[in-house]
Amino acid sequence: MDNGTPAPAVVFDHVSFSFDDHVVLRDVSFTVPKASMRILLGASGAGKSVVLKLVLGLLHPDGGAIYVNGERVDRMAEHEMMAVRGDIGMSFQETALFDSLTVAENVGYRLYEETRMPLDEVRTRVAEVLGFVGLADYIDQMPSSLSGGQRRRVAIARAMAAKPSLLLFDDPTTGLDPITANSVNDEVVKLRDLEHVTSIVVTHQIRDAYYVATHEAVVAEGQLKIVDASGTGRDQARFMVLHEGRIYFEGAADELLASQDPYLHEFLFMTLPPW
Repeated sequence: MDNGTPAPAVVFDHVSFSFDDHVVLRDVSFTVPKASMRILLGASGAGKSVVLKLVLGLLHPDGGAIYVNGERVDRMAEHEMMAVRGDIGMSFQETALFDSLTVAENVGYRLYEETRMPLDEVRTRVAEVLGFVGLADYIDQMPSSLSGGQRRRVAIARAMAAKPSLLLFDDPTTGLDPITANSVNDEVVKLRDLEHVTSIVVTHQIRDAYYVATHEAVVAEGQLKIVDASGTGRDQARFMVLHEGRIYFEGAADELLASQDPYLHEFLFMTLPPW
């Protein structure tokens, strides 16, 4: 992988994976450049979450190679993989917050448990990331007092607290109403465009996926805004559709919506714009 240029964030090189006789991935290859986003779509059971688990080293492929930040991870032992995971943040579908800990303790958990960062510096970092997701005033509250959308944003803050270069999102807006979902979508866009974090977003929510892919975060006259992306702004996010174990489609949002492929039409038709 050393060719004199920075390694991509994630590379799948002819990866195959099965659960016993059930083939999930067949000879899958793709690359995620640093500071870019890949939005992974597919029917239930298509293998989207399996891709995330392979990146994290929680599963190992039957064939092929997987690289994360230039390191081949598919052959790594668990103790070796821990170092790689240190530069990966994960936002789970069900948030996985600790109900017995405050928002601050949840967000700073990894810093408290896995680093020697002084407690005052952890608190400063926690306040910083909660401010980034618009929840600075909730730092000492308990998760039970938060709405669903707030809990999702706390989960995002926790994922980014250790400043990972790679973030993995597993259905970040499932179960949320459209207005709340947009608040979460905006945080994902901000992380990509302002923090330059590489991300893989697994989702069933095509409306939200299209929003994330076609909007960008900009700062103008000291004000942060989420605006329609144009030109190179839309190049940062690309779609991948998994079907029958393969990458069936890879391309930009407009290319996906313009496709005349029968399967893509069947997959998308219920949620095509206007929404």
